Amino acid sequence: MSIASRIKQLRTQKNYTQKDLASLLSVKPTTVSGWELGRNEPSIDMINKLSSIFSVTTDYLIGRSENPRKSDDGLSENQKLVAYSIDPDISDEERKAIIEMVEAAKKFRRRI
Repeated sequence: MSIASRIKQLRTQKNYTQKDLASLLSVKPTTVSGWELGRNEPSIDMINKLSSIFSVTTDYLIGRSENPRKSDDGLSENQKLVAYSIDPDISDEERKAIIEMVEAAKKFRRRI
């Protein structure tokens, strides 16, 4: 799915008009229309703002991911690597448990 169709889909899911979204972003409604029609694309700054307004990841918005929300929120890249590299053959349920343990450890670690 293209960024144009994602913007339109997410906007309509929120029951926003193009004018509503334009107002939230401090742009003209014709700018939003241009994005949705694929005539132009939003800047990186606007992509970040759109992902915040729609509560989705930028990867989802630009079509790099099919998952609209981060599943490992709060984990650093190193923590994700540890959680996913323990055993490549473990189940998704086991991976989730490992991620939860990493998150719990994060809360209790002491910084020196």
